[in-house]
Parts: sequence; C-alpha cells; structure tokens
Amino acid sequence: MVPEQVVSTPAAVELMMSLRAKHGELMFHQSGGCCDGSSPMCYPRGEFLVGDSDVLLATLDGTPFYMSKSQFEYWKHTQLILDVVPGRGGMFSLEGPEGVRFLIRSRVFTDEEIAALRSSGRI
Repeated sequence: MVPEQVVSTPAAVELMMSLRAKHGELMFHQSGGCCDGSSPMCYPRGEFLVGDSDVLLATLDGTPFYMSKSQFEYWKHTQLILDVVPGRGGMFSLEGPEGVRFLIRSRVFTDEEIAALRSSGRI
C-alpha cells in the first residue's frame, strides 16, 4: 500500500471548511522560506500561480496541496501532516485573521513505505 504524502488533521479540515465558506475554493502551497518561513500557505484557488516547478502532492478535502520540486527533494522521505495551532498565520495566508495558523508536522516514512513510494513512481 502506497502511503499518502500529505494528510490533514480533523482540526485542519474544520478550518478549511470554514475558510472555504468565506473565500470559496482553496489551495495550499508549502512555502520554502522567504516571508513566512516554511509555513503551508492557504490561498483562494487560482490566486497563487503554480507552474512547472511545482508538484501537486495531495488533495485534502478537495483542496490541492502543492510544493516546489526543489523543496520536495528534501521532504520526499517524510509524510507531511497539515495541522492547526493557535497563533497568527502567515500574512498572505487566509487563516491569518482567524487567530490560528496552519502548521506542518512530519514523520519519516518507514523503509517499506519508501519502497512502496518508489515502486509507484511517486518519489
């Protein structure tokens, strides 16, 4: 069985549902540094342009989750877990005014999971 590369907690799904009700369809891009560190950034779908240098890693509750190819090379051995914690989100991310922020937790894939991902062509 091939493991998911990105999963979300119930709290993250609940926040996505709330943001979707206010802003319409959403998308995520995992930031690689710069302004907001390495935070998952949530945008109205289509407001952040993805290109050939981005990889679609997952669709979480109908919401696409992208990361740059170069950053994925560093993270491909881990499962990303989208979660929510109290605090201010990134200034460009939709959850900023909500008093919470999206956060990525991670766990390293097991040797068996890495083998399954390799044989599936996902890494």
